[in-house]
This record gives sequence, C-alpha cells and structure tokens, in this order.
Amino acid sequence: MTWHVSEEDLRAYARGELAPPVLWSADAHLTACAQCRGVLADVSDPVALDAGWERLDAELDAPRLGLLESLLVRIGVADHTARLLAATPVLRGSWLGSVVAVLVMTVVVANSRPDAGTPTLFLALAPLLPLAGVALSYGPALDPTYEMAVVSPTHGFRLLMIRTVAVLVAGLGLNGLATLALPEYGLRALAWLLPALALTATGLALTPRLGPVLAPALVAGSWVALLLTADALRAADGDPLAPFTAAGQGVAAAVAALAAGLLFLLRDRFDLFNGSAA
Repeated sequence: MTWHVSEEDLRAYARGELAPPVLWSADAHLTACAQCRGVLADVSDPVALDAGWERLDAELDAPRLGLLESLLVRIGVADHTARLLAATPVLRGSWLGSVVAVLVMTVVVANSRPDAGTPTLFLALAPLLPLAGVALSYGPALDPTYEMAVVSPTHGFRLLMIRTVAVLVAGLGLNGLATLALPEYGLRALAWLLPALALTATGLALTPRLGPVLAPALVAGSWVALLLTADALRAADGDPLAPFTAAGQGVAAAVAALAAGLLFLLRDRFDLFNGSAA
C-alpha cells in the first residue's frame, strides 16, 4: 500500500472534524491499513477513538438502500417513511409486472372490438386492481413485513395511508397509461376511476371490522355481482353498464366520499387492529 492518511488528517479524524469525501477515504483506508491505525492510536484520545470505530462499524453494518428507497430519500421523504414505502409488497416488480400483464391483455381485448360502445372488460377489471393492491399491503395474512411495520413508531392509520397512497399512485398510474391505449373511447375509458376510488375506500373502511382479507374480498365480490346484475338489466349489448353511466359515476363518487369519511372516523381502530378477523 503506497498511500497513507496524513497525520494531520488522522488528528482531524480523531476529533471528528474530517469532512467528506476525505472522511470516506480515511474510513476505507483505516479498515485495511495497520500502520495508519497505529498512528491514529498515538494521536487520538482513546475515548474519541472508540467512538469513531463504533461509528465506522455502524456505517459498515447499515443495510444498503434499494433503488426506490434511495429515490424517495433524495426527493425529501423521511428515512423511516421511505423504508415503510419501499417495503410495501405490491411495489415489488412481480406485482407490478402482473398488473401490467393484466392491463395489456384487457386493452388488447378492448381494441379487438372497436364496434363495442365501451371497453367493458377493462372498465370492470381496472377498479379491482387498486383494491387488491391495498389489501396486499396491510395485514398479517398478506404482508410479510407486517410485524416490522406495526412495531414502528408510526400511528397505524398513518402507516395505512402511507401505503395506500403508494399503491394508488402506482395502480392508478398504470391504469391511466392503459387508458391512453384506448383513444377511440375518449373520456368513456376513464369511467373506472371513480369506482376504483369507491371500492378502495370502502374496503379500507370495512377493514377494522372484517379484517384485511374479508373486507376487500367482500367489496370485490359485491362489485362483480353489481356488474353481472347491470349486464342482465341493460337494454342492448352496446349500451354501457349502469356503473359507467353518468348516474353510476355520481353514485360511485358519493360512495367514495362516504367511505372516506367513515374511514377517518374509524382511524383509531387501526392502532388496535391485530388482524384477528383475517
């Protein structure tokens, strides 16, 4: 080894006054150079030296940030919040890849029938994806990081909202990109948005009572039953289903608002919720 840390820098290192990037270089060099460690021992106070080595050990043992977590920290998200967001199961590549595959297939099916009045399959499926994503992001039965999350110094409702926002941003963003692939339908292709918000908010509002599995399952089943009923009652095949008409969109907006209000009123229940209903 032909290069060594200067004695002046070692004295500054011992006093805790050495600044990056020289500090990082000294840290890396001292782990491999016995000569410089000896000089450091001669020029430093033993107590300060022990504190410095403890700091170095902590830095070396600290887990490396993933790509998503690093990006969140860079844009100003707090470290602990970034860690909770990065640990959200449905932000993993496998889930996002599955969602993209499902959306691509439904868009292909919708574009294969340009004579249809609305892309019914796409509109029926798109609201279920954010609901499923939120269900997979909270609860002991589905979230592998649940135990770590519940012992974090974070209000249960705040944790839920952090992950819900993350899921909605990802899910609604992918749904929005899929909508752009249906330009011939215009604004009718956005008729999934309000039902998606209504289903997600309702599922969350029912979670303290029914659990993180039964609540979204019940909401999803009710949505499918509603679509089957609307399909049986519509006058012709080319007509939009009732949830995707102007009246249906108004009902979806009202349900979303009521469910959001109920969720706010029940926010303290998430601190007591332990997933036993699941």
